[in-house]
Amino acid sequence: MTTALTLAWEAPTIRPHGMGEINKFGHRARRHNHVEDIDGVAIEELVATYGSPVFVSSERGLRRSIRHLRGLFERYWPTAVHGWSYKTNYTSAVCMILHQEGSLAEVVSQFEYDKARRLGVPGDCIVFNGPNKPRAAIHRALSEGARLHVDHFDELAMVSDVARELGRVVPIGLRLNFETGFTEAWSRFGFNLDSGQAEEAIRRIIADPYLRLAGLHTHIGTFILDPRAYGAAITTLCRVLGEAEALQGIPLDYLDIGGGFPSRNALQGLYLPPDQAVPDLEDYVRAIADALARGTADRGQPPITLIYESGRAVVDDHQQLITSVVGTKALPDGRRSAVLDAGVNALFTAFWYDHEVRMTRPATGVAADTVLYGPLCMNIDVVRRSIQLPPLVAGDRLVIANTGAYNNTQWMQFIEYRPAIALVLEAGGHCLIRAAETLDVMCQQDRLPPHLATIVPAPLRRVG
Repeated sequence: MTTALTLAWEAPTIRPHGMGEINKFGHRARRHNHVEDIDGVAIEELVATYGSPVFVSSERGLRRSIRHLRGLFERYWPTAVHGWSYKTNYTSAVCMILHQEGSLAEVVSQFEYDKARRLGVPGDCIVFNGPNKPRAAIHRALSEGARLHVDHFDELAMVSDVARELGRVVPIGLRLNFETGFTEAWSRFGFNLDSGQAEEAIRRIIADPYLRLAGLHTHIGTFILDPRAYGAAITTLCRVLGEAEALQGIPLDYLDIGGGFPSRNALQGLYLPPDQAVPDLEDYVRAIADALARGTADRGQPPITLIYESGRAVVDDHQQLITSVVGTKALPDGRRSAVLDAGVNALFTAFWYDHEVRMTRPATGVAADTVLYGPLCMNIDVVRRSIQLPPLVAGDRLVIANTGAYNNTQWMQFIEYRPAIALVLEAGGHCLIRAAETLDVMCQQDRLPPHLATIVPAPLRRVG
């Protein structure tokens, strides 16, 4: 007796030769390994609970990430302190995880300052940067002992006036910008060193009876791929530190190197994958510590406090976006495309990253060049312009990796509701940490004048 073998039918395919299949580094990697869970929680369970699309953060990943980075600094410069960059991701649960791990709050606006205080962060545990600090925010920050970094001369005059109102000497920091030789200078923020602005600002602070220069700050850019840039920046800060201390006659309290450490995302325009293009975090920490040791060798003990404000490197790799295919179509040039229920409205970083995309089911069929579009009625709504994927069908789930930085702060209320954010708990299970928007949320701030409160239907006109 023989048993008939039943095989699933698979449509025949023709695979055309496509450009871009090989470059100077060899063939493109084709990884079609699928993912069925996030930290042990099934993808389908998360979608059933929170809907699609949905962002999913990992508490375990976040805690491990900041402990790793903090451990590196403790090894090379024990007096280093981390300031969590709120603009990177100010979801309350994410911020609180990092504050529980000992991070200060680094904020760049009155809104972010107010949020940090509402979350329970003491004023003296807040670093206040940014070019727009309203007078009321300056008054509150100085009253509560925040580390306030002055950005321009008009702000310096306002800070001086507020300090005079308070009737006491106020410690402040000064934000500087300069060339490192390894990065494009961010000359927009702070006082320029080469033009003499920084020296003038230091002299004004020292001459003011209500101000004391307590620290120097710089932020040399974002997604910096050369650790030597930080060594050069620290060397410059240490030189200015020595000059400022000689003028003021008393030591400064700290240096702040800002942020800019990269994550493991794939930056568009780079040939190499992240595991080859992005240096190890230890390389950055060592470059900073070595330059600090050289630049402050004559200051004696204890070593000066260092503040670092990394955001992306802490959170980016520990949040993912689950999205669903709502339709597929063939493009005129022969490529495949798929429309997703999440686009650049939710995934703003798709404009500069080629995010890793994985399916949630085993791949079937031949992979081919595919374009992933979002749901917006805008031509710019492209999640991936080119990715090798097997044939997709409506209802497929895709998991887009490394979405924790700048998406939940830069996403848009445009055409679609902003989705929920869930947290997979370190102790097991999951919970909602930001609800998806609804029509009530979207209309909450609207105000209708009385004469616009009702609609008077116009009579229908017959056609023909």
